[in-house]
Amino acid sequence: MSYLLPPVLFILCIVSMIIGHILFPINFFIQVPYNLFGVLLILIGGRATLQGARLFKIKGTTEMTFNEPDLLVTEGLYKRTRNPMYLGFLIMLLGLAVVLGSLSPFIVVVGFFIITNFWYIKFEEKMLEEKFGETYRAYKKSVRRWL
Repeated sequence: MSYLLPPVLFILCIVSMIIGHILFPINFFIQVPYNLFGVLLILIGGRATLQGARLFKIKGTTEMTFNEPDLLVTEGLYKRTRNPMYLGFLIMLLGLAVVLGSLSPFIVVVGFFIITNFWYIKFEEKMLEEKFGETYRAYKKSVRRWL
């Protein structure tokens, strides 16, 4: 069975944002130089995503959404958010929307959030709860899904 992996969705969102901005720019409300704040958001989001993925590699567990996890990672950024990689993707997309400066890219950011929150994360949470039981439920109570 083939699934749409989160990095592929992320790239599709970038392309959609740029196309939407070019073809359907709705109200340019973030002007130069204020739109450059988006570059900072892109860097922050990129760092969060890479740190989350790096920790998974160090621990030797899978970062693939649809694969069964080998262990529950609760260190580093995972002490503050249960989903630093998704959060990083979201912040990068938000940064790109700010750089582009029109309203239409923000629609894609909302779409990414909805898909990630209600499909990917729900799927992963179910798997983690089945695999790690009470340990995961306690972690889930103490650390927020996003921030």
